[in-house]
Amino acid sequence: MFSALLSRRRGVLAALCVLALAVAVGACGTNDDNKSSDSGGSSAGGKTVGLLLPESKTTRYEAFDHPLFQAKLKELCPDCKLLYANASQDATQQQSQADSMLTQGVDVLVLDPVDGKAAQAIVTKAKSQDVPVVSYDRLASGPVDYYVSFDNMRVGQLQGQALLKALGSDPKAGPIVMINGAPTDPNAAQFKKGAHSVLDGKVNIGKEYDTPDWTPDKAQTEAQAAITALGKDKIIGFYSANDGMAGGISAAIQQAGFSKFPPLTGQDAELAAIQRIIAGDQTMTVYKAIKPEAEAAAAMAFSLTKGETYADAKDSVNNGTADVKSQLLTPVEVTKDNVKDTVVADGFYKVSDICTKQFAADCKKAGLE
Repeated sequence: MFSALLSRRRGVLAALCVLALAVAVGACGTNDDNKSSDSGGSSAGGKTVGLLLPESKTTRYEAFDHPLFQAKLKELCPDCKLLYANASQDATQQQSQADSMLTQGVDVLVLDPVDGKAAQAIVTKAKSQDVPVVSYDRLASGPVDYYVSFDNMRVGQLQGQALLKALGSDPKAGPIVMINGAPTDPNAAQFKKGAHSVLDGKVNIGKEYDTPDWTPDKAQTEAQAAITALGKDKIIGFYSANDGMAGGISAAIQQAGFSKFPPLTGQDAELAAIQRIIAGDQTMTVYKAIKPEAEAAAAMAFSLTKGETYADAKDSVNNGTADVKSQLLTPVEVTKDNVKDTVVADGFYKVSDICTKQFAADCKKAGLE
């Protein structure tokens, strides 16, 4: 009898062990720093893709990049699993998130780096474990396999050209203020270079700042300092590298009480920026269609899971380590005149998103109803 009882207890213990193992496996990939989301039901043959995005202050990453990438990966690979993390503009946290994904056995990393140079450590470690890396939107240093982004020099040129046009026939009538992006972001350097290629020699740059972390509050502080130093009655325009910072600059302009709102550039086609454009508080933004970018990144990752070549990487960009096979998409200038033909036509926003009660009259004047 004792033998039979012992046998039954062993059977119960074995069943409990199997149950515990199943729960542990099901919990893998989920912790406070590393949100995990499945792209369909993962099967025995499925691969795991890690997506690392840099920050959430810019609305695009959580609202567009992550869900669009996830949807495309699910379409291409229903049995693939997606691990996702956002670094909240912290390069050290992004390194930890990447380490966690590598520990969990990702087959491909898709990396939008907080700091392009610091991200070389992530890329090198991934490659040491035979995990290929796609650099997304921002170019990381190191042995990257593929890169997808926009022609960033062209972005800066579009911004510079729009500002120059808005300044009118006398672009040297007063100083302009340039508020560039984060010095750790390689894209910011390219936007800046593109803008300078258009503006240098044609305008007077009274003050210029590189803004840590692309923070709108810091951009507002920089704009306030420039206004104090140069005088609100003398500044004739503001170059802002993106829409988030343009929001901070716009607030500084309003607080200073400019008699006329000066030209102001932007980038990313954020909803608030489109509304400022409609209202006349921002001159333009640069629309970088996130859907084709996110979908290209997902296609690159899928090709790498299969060990295949991604055919549309027809460009090449040097990241300081090597020439990286790249796909560079075309940015588009958005002004009050073409909102309907760009962000609305693409389904990026609906007219009802833009034309809330506060902006109804401005939308009517702009023919956006």
